Amino acid sequence: MNILILGSGGREHALAWAVLQNPKCDKLIVAPGNAGIAQIADCASIDIEDGGSVVSFAGENAIDFVIVGPEAPLAVGVADRLREAGILVFGPSAAAAKLEASKSFTKEICDAANAPTAAYGHFTDAGAAKAYIREQGAPIVVKADGLAAGKGVIVAMDEQTALDAIDDMFGGAFGGAGAEVVIEEFMDGEEASFFILCDGKTALPFGTAQDHKRVGEGDTGLNTGGMGAYSPAPVLSDEIAQKALDEIVRPTMDEMTRRGTPYHGVLYVGLMIKDGQPRLVEYNVRFGDPECQVLMMRLGAQAMDLMHAAAEERLDAAQVNWADDHAITVVMAADGYPGSYEKGSVIKGLETLTGDSKSMVFHAGTTAMDGATTATGGRVLNVTARGATLQEARDRAYAMIDQIDWPEGFHRRDIGWRAL
Repeated sequence: MNILILGSGGREHALAWAVLQNPKCDKLIVAPGNAGIAQIADCASIDIEDGGSVVSFAGENAIDFVIVGPEAPLAVGVADRLREAGILVFGPSAAAAKLEASKSFTKEICDAANAPTAAYGHFTDAGAAKAYIREQGAPIVVKADGLAAGKGVIVAMDEQTALDAIDDMFGGAFGGAGAEVVIEEFMDGEEASFFILCDGKTALPFGTAQDHKRVGEGDTGLNTGGMGAYSPAPVLSDEIAQKALDEIVRPTMDEMTRRGTPYHGVLYVGLMIKDGQPRLVEYNVRFGDPECQVLMMRLGAQAMDLMHAAAEERLDAAQVNWADDHAITVVMAADGYPGSYEKGSVIKGLETLTGDSKSMVFHAGTTAMDGATTATGGRVLNVTARGATLQEARDRAYAMIDQIDWPEGFHRRDIGWRAL
């Protein structure tokens, strides 16, 4: 098969790496890709949010299967355009992608499906939102309703922080994503990520992971897009995973089908777990980043077969075969992230880290310039390793990091601490 992956981050590098393990892949193109992806696949410069351009490119390059990595192309209907053109695609329709593109829509679905989640209010007016915060008190969670690249969530431990978040969101700090806000009850417990493959009819559990969203060690400081992750997540026991499937995922899928928008693709189910009971934090309509990196590292070649089965609506006969192993990824980010940071610094030492089935450096925000790898984003590298135990995987990942020479970057040294 000729395969096209849309995206340019660490998630897409990991997807490309896994797809290339599969002998069914004859040719792989990633658009637009990054410096790391360019070392293993062809990269193409196209506007991945322009469905017409993607369809034309796929036709010109005899593409058999398209995997959509990020949420933005899904939200604007790129998967719809591909399906209309008769091109097999992994990813939900724009209507189904509202599960991530609109927090208020997700709450509406949860209400209809009776899925356990946080109590909430939905606001289009700053004054009403602030009145609700004063009425509810803190801690409380303020979310931009739309897509905000993983940064539109403020967990406010005091009332003033929540009120300031309202000013920021309605003031345009998150662009159009903050034109409406959802304010939620603060849920305590342990967070974990549950991934489900869906083909409109069947929901197949795909794997578990735990992300570290806070910038600082001990899970302190500002929220980020993710500073590292590991898989599997011990907190998501088989019993709790089954509860989440029965009480949250399947009722959601049934409600989406009832509305005429059946869900296809991967569903990222963000859960808060307390006293053995899972509650929904959020849905995402794509693989998490950096959770995708640890899932792909553990799954390898079969990841492509499973995504292909989902696209062809064959999940009822599919099975995920997990090895009894662990994987961890540590994000290396530019100094200043998630605030302002400099671009263009040179990263050295990567040439000594040759990837294999147990260790890979997945690139996120990089480009190749004058023969050197340079940083172009906030989260720049995902140093990923597998091991028989989480400790072994972690030791391997940090040994790799210690060989990377990048003074302008930083990383957390405690990824995996909850499990360890």
